[in-house]
Amino acid sequence: MTTAQVTVLIGNDEVAIQQRIAALRANFADASHMNLTHIREALPAEDLHNALNALPFMGGERLVLFEHPSRLFPSPASRKKLLALLSSLPPTTRVALYEVWTERKPENHWLVKWAQRTPTATAQLLTLPRDMTEWIVRETRRQGGDIRPRAARRLAELTGDQPRHAAQEISKLITYVDAARPITLQDVETLSVAVSEASIFALVDALGEGQARQAQHVYHQLLRNQDAFQIFGMIVRQFRLLLQARELLEQGGHTLDIQRRLQLHPFVAEKIATQARNFRLNTLENIYRHLQEMDIAAKTGKMPLELAIDLFIARFA
Repeated sequence: MTTAQVTVLIGNDEVAIQQRIAALRANFADASHMNLTHIREALPAEDLHNALNALPFMGGERLVLFEHPSRLFPSPASRKKLLALLSSLPPTTRVALYEVWTERKPENHWLVKWAQRTPTATAQLLTLPRDMTEWIVRETRRQGGDIRPRAARRLAELTGDQPRHAAQEISKLITYVDAARPITLQDVETLSVAVSEASIFALVDALGEGQARQAQHVYHQLLRNQDAFQIFGMIVRQFRLLLQARELLEQGGHTLDIQRRLQLHPFVAEKIATQARNFRLNTLENIYRHLQEMDIAAKTGKMPLELAIDLFIARFA
């Protein structure tokens, strides 16, 4: 456990942030997690106070995690109250606040500024390098594999600055070569379609979570390597699957039903089921109708498809 009572993790390296949070949880002495609180939604003032000031169960310490604090505390007034609570924690409470921050200059983040002037807090800026190639080489080694320079450069082109998806693709590639040899350019090219599909999953995740900026970011990363019609086709397919999956869930079905009925790989079925739960059925029906209208508008020249997808993201995120 870090010696600081409050730890702030901010930056655009999502993989590094998740690794630090996993390490905090792993080092936490309470294996039963009775003294672990993970806050992902805004709480009433009294509940927030209790979460930070409650005594640990059976002694020891408590660990409180805040996921994406800027969303949990959007106003200056709410942030002021949070910082006051963090400045007067009981000695048995440890806190970690973490956030994927894609804006420039994470050092200007409100929590980073507070941590820098607070003796009991520490801030860690976890940012991606400008060239993702070296990051991919390091992550491949961390996962127990090896990758050729040309392969690393190509994977960096395909994944852009999306570390979570780059890490997932690295894991797939290591499995593909059975960790018996270095990953080659041909290996990356063979799995390039999977990279695009992973990005579509990321785009839909962002839409479901109301993160318009992140969805736009993923979309424009895809545009670097594919035209708008290819991307649109993948989006339509994804929402068709989500609509069918949501209908099955509404009927009492489960992930296995989705896998069988839609003839999906178990991993894809699990992801589709998770995403479908983030949308209401009528929302998916509206989205699918809107996609049909976009298709007609693009084919009749009423609106460029690249712009139409941007507007689609802004409307539904």
